[in-house]
Amino acid sequence: MTRTPARRLLALALATAIAPAWAQQVDPQAAFAVPQPAAAPQIVPGAGSFTVSDIRVDGLQRIGAGTVFTYLPIERGDTINQTRIGEAVRALYRTGFFEDIQVGRQGDILVVTVRERPAINKLTLTGNKDIKTEDLTKGLADIGLSEGETFDRLALDRVTQELTRQYNNRGKYNVQINPTVSPLDRNRVDVTIDVKEGKAAKIRHINLIGNETFEQEDLIDSWESGESNWLSWYRRDDQYSKEKLSGDLEKLHNYYLDRGYVDFSIDSTQVSISPDKRDMYLSAGMTEGEVYKISSVEVTGDTVLPKEDVERLVLVREGQVFSRALLEVTSDAITATLGNIGYAFAQVNPIPEVNREDRTVGIKLQVVPGPRVNVRRIVFRGNTRTSDEVMRREMRQFEGAWYSQAAVDRSKVRLQRLGYFESGSVNVETQPVPGSNDEVDVVFSVTETTSGSFVFGLGYSQLAGLTTSVQLSQNNFLGSGNRVSVEAQRNVYLQRYSFSFMNPYFTDEGMSLGYNLWWREFDNSEFNTAQYSSTNAAMQVILGLPITESDTVSAMFGIDRNQIFAWRGSSPESIVDYIDAIGSRTFHAWRSEFAWARDSRNDYLQPTRGTLQRVSLETTLPGSTVEYYKLNYEFSKYWPINRALILNTRFEIGYGDSYGDDTYRMFCRSLGGQPLPPPGSAAPDPADVPGSDGCADGTVYDKTLVATGLPFFENFYAGGARSVRGFRDNTLGPRESAYNSSYLQPIGGSLKTVGSLEMFFPQLIKSPAARVSAFVDFGNVFRNVDAFESSELRASAGIALMWRAPVGPISISYAYPLRSQDALHDSNGALIRQGDELERLQFTFGGAF
Repeated sequence: MTRTPARRLLALALATAIAPAWAQQVDPQAAFAVPQPAAAPQIVPGAGSFTVSDIRVDGLQRIGAGTVFTYLPIERGDTINQTRIGEAVRALYRTGFFEDIQVGRQGDILVVTVRERPAINKLTLTGNKDIKTEDLTKGLADIGLSEGETFDRLALDRVTQELTRQYNNRGKYNVQINPTVSPLDRNRVDVTIDVKEGKAAKIRHINLIGNETFEQEDLIDSWESGESNWLSWYRRDDQYSKEKLSGDLEKLHNYYLDRGYVDFSIDSTQVSISPDKRDMYLSAGMTEGEVYKISSVEVTGDTVLPKEDVERLVLVREGQVFSRALLEVTSDAITATLGNIGYAFAQVNPIPEVNREDRTVGIKLQVVPGPRVNVRRIVFRGNTRTSDEVMRREMRQFEGAWYSQAAVDRSKVRLQRLGYFESGSVNVETQPVPGSNDEVDVVFSVTETTSGSFVFGLGYSQLAGLTTSVQLSQNNFLGSGNRVSVEAQRNVYLQRYSFSFMNPYFTDEGMSLGYNLWWREFDNSEFNTAQYSSTNAAMQVILGLPITESDTVSAMFGIDRNQIFAWRGSSPESIVDYIDAIGSRTFHAWRSEFAWARDSRNDYLQPTRGTLQRVSLETTLPGSTVEYYKLNYEFSKYWPINRALILNTRFEIGYGDSYGDDTYRMFCRSLGGQPLPPPGSAAPDPADVPGSDGCADGTVYDKTLVATGLPFFENFYAGGARSVRGFRDNTLGPRESAYNSSYLQPIGGSLKTVGSLEMFFPQLIKSPAARVSAFVDFGNVFRNVDAFESSELRASAGIALMWRAPVGPISISYAYPLRSQDALHDSNGALIRQGDELERLQFTFGGAF
C-alpha cells in the first residue's frame, strides 16, 4: 500500500481552511467544531435608510482604504438600508482581513469602523519528530498560515485537528497539539505550535476468526500491519493505521480469491485500544466459503488482432481453480499487447458468471481496444539539471509515432539506468490531448540525484588506511550527460593524479568517445602484495558502439610506461629474476582492449532484475617491452524472488599469458654475474657455444633466467571486500619468499576465479540509499591453468551493509570463512605452509567536506 506524504495530506486536508468563516458549514459528525467570526456585524442606531454622500473607513493600520472600497458593495449616491448594510458587512468579512466590523452614520456619511486581524510575526514549531518541520511549514504556508500573512484563528484550529489526525495515523494516540498566540505591538502576533508526540501504540495481537483452511501466519504474512516483534523498532509494522488495516484486509480478500474462494467475505472488524492508549488489538471475522472452478473461458469484443493470437495470451483454462490473480495477469498481457500497436487506452473487462450450485465460474474476457493513438509530444519534468536532449536520446518511443507500451517501458528503464535519477523515481504518465481522441502526450517525471561533486575527502579502510583526495567528478557534466573527472589521491601506498572524459553520444548513433590520462606511484608492499614499487604513466582513448538495445562493443588504445623497483632480499626471487631476464626496470607498452558487454539491468544504482555480462581481451601490441594478453569474463544476474528478496548471482574468471618467444638471459660465474649473451637471445645449447662449458672464458653458466608467462605486475589478485570477503585484501593465491627470507608474500597469479551468491533485502531498510544482504563468496587465484584445483577454492558467508551516506559511501561486511587453509608446521615448529590471512570484519568509509 502506498502512503501519501504527510505534507501532501496536510495540504489537501487543510485546503478549505482559507474559506471565509461565514460560509463554513458545520458537520455534526465532525471531530471538531468550526469557530465562528470574532464578532457579529454591529449597526449603530440611526443608521436607517438614507442616501450616502460619502464613505469613511476608520481603524485601518496595514490595509489601505482602497482595498476596502474594492470589496465594499456601496458607493456614494447609493440609497441604503439595513439589508444593504448587512450585505456590505458580509462582503468585508469574506476578505478575511478583519476581526470586527461596525457600520454607522454621521449625517449622510457612512462610517465603517474595522479592527484588522493581526499579522503573523513569527511561526514556531517545536517537538515534532515524525513529521518534518519543512513539510509542516510548507503545508501551513499553502493555507496562508506563515510569517507575514494575516492571522486566522480558524485555520490554526483546523491545523491542530489535522495534526492530531496525522499523528493518530502513525499510532500516536497520546499526542497533544498546543497552539499559543502571543500578541505583540503594531497588531502582530507570534504563533507557537508545540507538539508532544508521545509514544506510539503498538499492535500486541492480531486475531483472525473463521479461517479453517489456512493458518493465520500465512494469511497475514504480506500484511503491513503486524504484531510487535524485534524488528518493529525499525520497520514500524506494529503501529496501527486505519489506512494500513484497510489495505491489509484487501490483501486478505485477494488471498482467498486467488485460491478459488469466490464467496469469501469479511464479516466484521474490531480495533480496541488499552486504557493507557499504548496497546492495540485487532480482530477480523470471516467466512471462507467453497472453492470454485472455471467452467468456460471466452474472449469477446473487438480483439483487433486475430482472435487466436489473443487467446494464446489467456492463462486461465477450463477446469482450473478460479484465480483473480491469473485473470489480472491475462488482462494485463492483452492490454500490453494492444498497447504495443497504438491502443494506449485498451481495456479488458473480465465478466464472471457464477454458478453457485455447481461451484463454477464462467469467464468472458471483453476486449475494448478504444481508439488507436499517436504520441503528439514527449514531456520531461523534474530534470532541473539534465537537459531534455540527454533524456530524449534515451527514448524508444518517438513523437509522431504510434503509441507503444513496450517502447515507453524501455524508455523508462533506459532513463533509470543513466544513474542521474533516484532509484525508482522515473515515472511515466500518458495524458490524452484535449479535443482529440487519437493523440496522447507521454510525460516522464524524474527526481534527480547527485551525479557529481567537488570533493576534498578523507577516507579510511583497513587496507589503505587514511586516504586524502581532491576530486572534481561529474557524471552529468553541466547536464550534458558527459562524464568528467579530475582527481588527486594520496594514501600510504598510492599517489595518483588522473583525468578522464567520456562523451556517451559522440555521434547521434550512440558512439561514445573517451580519454584517460593518469600518473601514479604505487607501493605494493603496503597493498598486501609482493614488496616492490612502481611508477606508472598512461594515456588511453576509448571508443564504444551500441549494436543492439542492450549490447555494446568497445575498443581501447593507449600507451603506457611502467617503471618497477624491486630488490633482491626483499622482493620475491621470481620478480627480481623476471626483471633481470628482461634487462630493464622500465616497461613500455602499446596497449589495446576489445570488449563486448550486455546490460539488461533495470537500474544503475540498485538493480532488482536483469543481467550484466562483459567479455574483454586486453593485449600489448608487438614492439612493447613485454608481449602478453589478458582475457576476462564477468557475469552478474539479479533474480527477483519476491518484493522482499532479490538474489544476485555473480561470477568472474580471468586468465593471462605471454605470446611470442620467451626472453632468456644467462649469467656466467667468472664474470661476476654479468649477463651473456644480450637480452632477447634464445637459450643456446651449451654444445654450440665456444668452449667446453658454454662460457667464452671457459667457466660454467651460473644461472639461466627466463621471462615467460603473464608479467608479475599484471597478475590477478583475490580476497577482500570486492572479491572474497572474510580474507584480507589480495592475500589469496600463490605466495613466494624473498632470498634468505621465510616470509611468504602474495604474488597473484595468471588465473582468477571468484563468484558470489548474494541475497538482498530491500524491505529491511526502506531507503534508496542503503541495502542489507546475506552472501556466500568463493574463489581463489592460481599460478596458471595447470595449477587449478577445485579443492583450493576458498569460501566465506556473512552479512553486509552498503550505504550511500551523505558523508560518502560506507560498506561494512562481516564474513565467516567456510573453507580456509591453516598454517602448517613441522615437528620442530618450523613453518612449512603459511595459512590464509583472515579478516572477518571489513569496512571502507569515504567522506567529503
